Amino acid sequence: MGAMRTRRLPGRHRRAEDHQATYGEVLAIGEFRALWYGQGLSLLGDQLAQVALAVLVYDRTGSPLATAAVYALTYLPSIAGGPLLAGLADRFARRGVMLACDLVRAVLVAVMALPGMPFPVLCALVFLVVLLGAPFSAARAALLPEVLEGDRYVVGTALQNMTNQAVQMLGFAAGGAVIATLGPYRALALDAATFLGSALILVSGVRRRPSAAPEGQRPSMWAMTREGARLVFGDKGLRTLVMFAWLCGFYVLPEGLAAPYAATLATDTLPAPVVTGLLMAAMPTGTVLGAFLFSRFVSPSRRLRLMGWMAVLSCLPLAVSALRPPLVVVLAAWVLSGVGGAYQLAANAAFVQRVPAERRGQAFGLAQSGLMAAQGAGILVGGLAAERLGPELVVALSGVMGVTCAAALAMLWTESRTDGPRRVRASAPT
Repeated sequence: MGAMRTRRLPGRHRRAEDHQATYGEVLAIGEFRALWYGQGLSLLGDQLAQVALAVLVYDRTGSPLATAAVYALTYLPSIAGGPLLAGLADRFARRGVMLACDLVRAVLVAVMALPGMPFPVLCALVFLVVLLGAPFSAARAALLPEVLEGDRYVVGTALQNMTNQAVQMLGFAAGGAVIATLGPYRALALDAATFLGSALILVSGVRRRPSAAPEGQRPSMWAMTREGARLVFGDKGLRTLVMFAWLCGFYVLPEGLAAPYAATLATDTLPAPVVTGLLMAAMPTGTVLGAFLFSRFVSPSRRLRLMGWMAVLSCLPLAVSALRPPLVVVLAAWVLSGVGGAYQLAANAAFVQRVPAERRGQAFGLAQSGLMAAQGAGILVGGLAAERLGPELVVALSGVMGVTCAAALAMLWTESRTDGPRRVRASAPT
């Protein structure tokens, strides 16, 4: 009898660890709903503001370069300031960091909405608003594993990813009509209101928690940045997971070439603007589909085993562009690429498990900054290459290079999977 019980207990333990959460379980948690609602509201306002800024800057300057420069400001602050400011999420109470960022951004965007604001001041305000997104995102990412445990974290992340993609598509699609009705200044004022709404939701729906840093042990921001980099990049498993996240630079590149690619596929019945919209919607559609299928029908342990193969799938379909296929094939390939991108759910969950709770903010900030850099650099390099080679060949080359990197990462992950969270936590700085 004793021997039989000894054999059964590990099996039960494995089944408990492999419990597959449902969307109903996740949505039943009030704190998650508050984070989810606040994120969706704020993101919708941000999409509206991006369209409003593009219209406002172009109307006032008549310069495509100035319009592109303001858009570039949405990448630069996260890359430059993210690694440093993300540490705020570990130094102070995470809900407090999110509230402070929301309130300050509401004020800054409200100032942007004042008619006649000088162009240099407008650029500075855009920079500051985006810069404050780094500690907010780090605090939110570090707080979510405390709200959702086990597989609920993966399902909640999938639900948020699907919502984010849907909100982005809705925001961009409806942004033009809203701005045509309200005007760009009122649209910016509406964005300021979404930050206030997000802060109100956080206050009412997320409970207060103490700072993750031990009392009296709050190192400087520079020291936290150094220790965070040492933690993330000094461990083979975490380093591999971060590289999996940054792999998106290869499969996001086609979205940056959607307009020139559309020009090669346009017809009399499907003009270039329509094709551009279809191409830009293809990957988000695949991302939503992949996140749903991967989180709903694949067990937690199997997700980790499939992560490398899914990463390969995120890039492999893009290689078909070298054959210059018709639009329907290109759309199918881009949707399939988006489905493959669901591997990020497994990478994110494994990353959370391996990082000590008191270092999550800094670790997520470093990963997010690299993510933004990979996307920005990929799109920039792809645009330069497309000038000489054409968009079809550049997209295909991006897919081939991505597959090569994904295969190498899959092998590294297989080697490091058994080296779990315990070693990372033991080596984490105290």
